Amino acid sequence: MTIPGTTPDSAPGPVYFVLGGARSGKTGHALALVEDLHRNLKLSPVYIATAQAFDDEMIDRIDRHKAERGPHWTTVEAPMDLAGALRGASARDTVLLVDCLTLWISNLMLADRDPEAEAPDLVAALNAAPGPVVVVSNEVGLSIVPENALARRFRDVQGRLNQIIASAADRVEFIAAGLPLRLKG
Repeated sequence: MTIPGTTPDSAPGPVYFVLGGARSGKTGHALALVEDLHRNLKLSPVYIATAQAFDDEMIDRIDRHKAERGPHWTTVEAPMDLAGALRGASARDTVLLVDCLTLWISNLMLADRDPEAEAPDLVAALNAAPGPVVVVSNEVGLSIVPENALARRFRDVQGRLNQIIASAADRVEFIAAGLPLRLKG
């Protein structure tokens, strides 16, 4: 199988952007893509986790996700310094899965940091990655206008960051009901 967007040894790896709504199947789709790259190109899969476990439900969710991935995955925790994690984990023989931008944005906003100010560093890290990178994000702009200012700001930041990452990505897919729709690449 030829993996679309794979590059010669001297070029940076392709960036795949997978987005969709909550429970749309986007992470499952991204995991399958990474597993294909692992199997066919013998790349080591690295999961860059942006989630933070603040309660028992999230701890259980994180544990289930780890079990689903299996022992051949390496996990890097990056709730804040996503660009640094990309730079530290990326290599020619790895494929990175960032899951997800939405939680990263939430983490930054809750820490009174500006995700849009950090976006250029994130894009630079994606563009410099020598191996493939798969980035997962929620599409939050398909619903009603949120009722409070913080939620509206979050929606706006998420939408603008999705546009920035989609522009930088080699391939963009939107997932709805578990089905991918290719938007770019």
